[in-house]
Amino acid sequence: MNKPGSPLKPLDQALQELLGKAIALTAQEQVSTFDADGRVLTADLRSSLQVPPEDNSSMDGYALSCADVPVAGSVLEVSQRIPAGQHGHQLMPGQAARIFTGAPVPPGADSIVMQESCEALGGGAQVRVQVVPQVGQWIRRAGEDVTKGAVVLPAGTRLGPAELGLAASIGLPTLGVVRRPRVALFSTGDELVMPGEIAPERMPPGSIYNSNRFFLRALLLRLGCEVRDFGIVPDQRAATLDALSRAAQDNDLIVTSGGVSVGEEDHIKPAVQALGELDLWQIDIKPGKPFAYGRIAGVSPAGPCHFIGLPGNPVSSFVTFLLLVRPFLLKLQGVQQVHPARTALRADFDWPRADRRREFLRVRRNSAGGLDLFPNQSSGVLTSAVWGDGLVDNPAGRTIAKGDLVNFIAFSEMLA
Repeated sequence: MNKPGSPLKPLDQALQELLGKAIALTAQEQVSTFDADGRVLTADLRSSLQVPPEDNSSMDGYALSCADVPVAGSVLEVSQRIPAGQHGHQLMPGQAARIFTGAPVPPGADSIVMQESCEALGGGAQVRVQVVPQVGQWIRRAGEDVTKGAVVLPAGTRLGPAELGLAASIGLPTLGVVRRPRVALFSTGDELVMPGEIAPERMPPGSIYNSNRFFLRALLLRLGCEVRDFGIVPDQRAATLDALSRAAQDNDLIVTSGGVSVGEEDHIKPAVQALGELDLWQIDIKPGKPFAYGRIAGVSPAGPCHFIGLPGNPVSSFVTFLLLVRPFLLKLQGVQQVHPARTALRADFDWPRADRRREFLRVRRNSAGGLDLFPNQSSGVLTSAVWGDGLVDNPAGRTIAKGDLVNFIAFSEMLA
């Protein structure tokens, strides 16, 4: 636990410690391949067939032997018509087959000539080939996509549209996936008001709308979690203890925002400590810094319920979730690659004020291929996260001048 005045914990160290506590869930379920988007595979997917199953045409055109077309303008007899799903018969010398995309290549053919390079003659009985073909052109070879017995998707793969299509291509109607993490979410603070409860013009002094609850719930859902929303908990010790006790029952993780600064007088800290264990970390990042991890005894077969407390400022909560909670939840589901990709892009802005903490600046790509900076980088300005399409990961003590290459993390990498 970081104590007041102690050195700040580097982000990479905090993430390593946090991931060390994320033991992958073992419970699994079978779901329809149609419904498996975003889910995580529990076992390798191995193909029992090859894809494509046989050589087939990748174009509408004519299947032929290159030996029969020594020069452009050669005329061949059209002996058959082969649509997709049907097999042709042996081509004889001087013959071609009218063929369509996806149809098996007939015996005797070693090339496909697209129809745009051919001229049908005699009502389709013959064809003039206007080009000299190359062996193998426009032919998709058997097994060039998937070979029989190959692992097409390893365990721990987070499934997306392309992965679902690949699973379907090897004949799998259902997939074994990790069960969804169950996450309890609640907010604390008597100043919080839910939109719709009080009109803006009637808001009492000091009250604010609860924005964090909305984006945290959306982020959790995007990560494939089953979210149990416990609402807003009053600033009372008994109410906080009750909410935590109920949330720990049959959930894998509790997420809260606010009230986790070291030394702060709040009810979350003593309540978690009374029910389990709690570490308060001050992380060497901006925005962010206050972060809490703990565990509370519950009744889940997976063991004690994890607890994560995020900072209260909206951008701090948003960024800290992406940097720490997202990889934690991915590892909990057995995902192997939990770190977002970073891209070196050009800064089209100046950042002359080096900070002692590692900074995550809200930026947006521009039409010139560089990055523009949102003018207000305050941790309370949520519009910066809406305007931007990613973060610049700027090391502590570093200034940025126009033209410098910086590390860019796209929101699309972390919000998928």
